[in-house]
Amino acid sequence: MPIPVLSIVSKKNCGKTTLLEKLIPELKGRGYRVGILKHDIHGFDIDHEGKDTYRHKAAGADTVAISCPWKVSVIKDVAEELTPQQIVEQYFEDVDIVLTEGYKRAKLPQIEVFRKAAHHQPIHTKDQPKTLIALMSDVPLDLGVPHMDINDFKALADLIEKRYLKTASE
Repeated sequence: MPIPVLSIVSKKNCGKTTLLEKLIPELKGRGYRVGILKHDIHGFDIDHEGKDTYRHKAAGADTVAISCPWKVSVIKDVAEELTPQQIVEQYFEDVDIVLTEGYKRAKLPQIEVFRKAAHHQPIHTKDQPKTLIALMSDVPLDLGVPHMDINDFKALADLIEKRYLKTASE
C-alpha cells in the first residue's frame, strides 16, 4: 500500500509551518511515523560555506552525504525536479504518512491554510475543489470540503487519521 502524501498549502504567511509544528506531534502522539517534505521553488542551500561538505560539493561532487549516529543528510544533484512521489519512494520508506509543505501545483490531496489578515481570498474556490480535502481558516468559508478553525490541529489529525491512516493500517 503506498504511503499517503498530503500537501499543506497556502499563500505566503498564512501559517503552514505553524500548523505542521502542531500537527506533527499530534500524529506522533497517536503512534504514527511522520515524514515532512518541504518544497521551495526558489531553490535552497542547506550547507554552509567553509564546511567540509560544502567544499566537497563546490569541488564538483554530484552527491554528498554526512552522517552521525542519529541522522544522515544527503545533498544530490538531479537532472530535473523529482515529483513528490519519487522523493517519497526513495527517502520515506519508513514512515506512515508524508506531509508536504508546498507543492501547490502537484496533484496531491491538499489542506489549505487561509488567514484573512494575510490575504483576501484562498487559493482554492468552491467551483474547483479537485485536490482540496480540507480548509483550515480563521474565518468561516464554504469551499465544499470540511472547514476547521486554523488552530484546531486535533480535528485535522482526526480527519487525516480517519481518511488516510486507519484504512492503511487495517
